[in-house]
Amino acid sequence: MRIIEKTITIPAWDRDSGLLDHFGAGLGFHLKDNEIPIRLAVTDQDENHLNCEIGVITDAPSHIARRAADLFEFRKRQVESVEKFNAVLLVPTGIGAEIGGHAGDATAVARMVAESCDELVLHPNVVNASDINELPDNALYVEGSIITRLIMGAIGLQKTRANRVLVVLDDHQDAHFVTAAVNSVSASRATFGMDCPEVVCLNPPIQMWAEYSDSGSAVGRVEGLEHCLDVLERAADDYDAVALSSIIKVPYSYHADYFKSAGKMINPWGGVEAMLSHAISSILNVPTAHSPMLESLDIERIEPGIVEPRLSAEAVSTSFLQCILKGLHQSPRIVLDESLFVRADVFSVEDVSCLIIPDGCLGLPTIAALEQGIHVIAVRENTNLMRNDLTRLPWRKGQFIQVESYLEAVGAMNALKAGVSLESVCRPISATKVRKSVQAADMTNKVQAASS
Repeated sequence: MRIIEKTITIPAWDRDSGLLDHFGAGLGFHLKDNEIPIRLAVTDQDENHLNCEIGVITDAPSHIARRAADLFEFRKRQVESVEKFNAVLLVPTGIGAEIGGHAGDATAVARMVAESCDELVLHPNVVNASDINELPDNALYVEGSIITRLIMGAIGLQKTRANRVLVVLDDHQDAHFVTAAVNSVSASRATFGMDCPEVVCLNPPIQMWAEYSDSGSAVGRVEGLEHCLDVLERAADDYDAVALSSIIKVPYSYHADYFKSAGKMINPWGGVEAMLSHAISSILNVPTAHSPMLESLDIERIEPGIVEPRLSAEAVSTSFLQCILKGLHQSPRIVLDESLFVRADVFSVEDVSCLIIPDGCLGLPTIAALEQGIHVIAVRENTNLMRNDLTRLPWRKGQFIQVESYLEAVGAMNALKAGVSLESVCRPISATKVRKSVQAADMTNKVQAASS
C-alpha cells in the first residue's frame, strides 16, 4: 500500500457543466481502479488545458479501500447561516507560499484574521511551528482534507473539550529521538493537560520520501502504511485523534541548504506530511497530524546559525512534535451523519462565511466554495508556485474578491460581516445603473391578437 503523487492534464472546463463534475470525470479518466484520490491541486492552466497534481492511495487492500472517503462527495448547501461570521483560512502545503510556507509563519495572520470572525477553521500548515503552536482561541484545527470535505458539504465538525491523542512514532534506531518525542508527550500532559492513552513505536516504521514535483512543489511517496493502519484500527476505541511522527528521507544536503536559503528553498518535508495525514483522515475519519523525526545525531548537530525568521522555529526544535499535540488536543471531531448537521454544536458548510486563500491556488476547496456560493478572498501578496488566473472561474457577481494583503483581507471580511458592499467603501464610486425595459413590438402584437 503506497501513497504517491501523479501529474495529469485534463481539458479546460466546459462552461456549460459544473466544475466538480468536470474534475471528477477528468480525474476518473486518468486513475486506475486501485487508485484512490486524496488530494488535488491545479498547478497552472491555459485556454485548453488544466495541469493537475493529485495524491493517490494505491494498492490498498479492499477492506481499507472501501473505508476511504470519496474525494468528490458533494452536498449543496441550501442556506447560509448568518448568526455568526466564520472564516476558513487556507495556505496549501508545499507550494512555497511567501506567508505560511515555512515553520508556522502564517500564525500571526491567523491570529489577526481570528479577531474579525467568530470561528476560524484552519489546518496544521498555518500554525504548526515545530515546538510552538499559538493558534487562536477561536480556531478549529483540522487537517486539510477535512477542510475540503467540510466545504464540499460531506461532513460536519463538532467541537470537543479535549481529545485522547494516540501518538505513533517510528521505532527510531537511535533511542535519543524516541526519548525526545516521549518527553514532548509528557510535557504536553504536564502543561496543557493532554490525555495520551499511549505512545506506540512502529516496527517496521512507515517509509516516507520527500520529493519535488514538475511544478516545483513539495510532494513525496509513502510506503508501508498497512502496519500503522492495523495499529490504529485495533486501538480505535481508545483514542479520538492521531499524532504521527516519522523519518522523512531527503538528501543529506537539504538540512543545511534549507537554512542557508533564507526562505527561498521550498520546505521539502511538508508536502509528503500532508499526503500521509490526508490518507489517515480519509480512511479513519479522525483528526490527524504529522511531524518529522530527524534521521540522525549528525543532522541534529548541524549548526544553522542565526536563520531567516520564518525558519527559526525549526532551528530550535529537536522533536518537532509539540505543535501537533497542541493542535490535536482540542481538534474538532468529524461528523458523518448529515442529520446531525443541524445541531447547534455542529459546524457545517452552512456556517462558512468566507474562504481566504493565496491568489492563484486552485484546488477542491476553491471549487467547492464557488459551487456553494461562499465568498472567496484571494491574497496577492502571498505569492506561490501555483499559476492560475482565478478570475476566469464562473463566479457569481461579488463572490470573488482579490486583495493585495491580509490586512486588506480583514477589511473585506469586516465589510462582508457588516453587509456592506465593497464598492460602497471605495472611491470613485460608480454611477448607479439605470436600464429601461421596453416591450418588444412583436410581443405587443401577439398580446393584442390573443385578447381579440
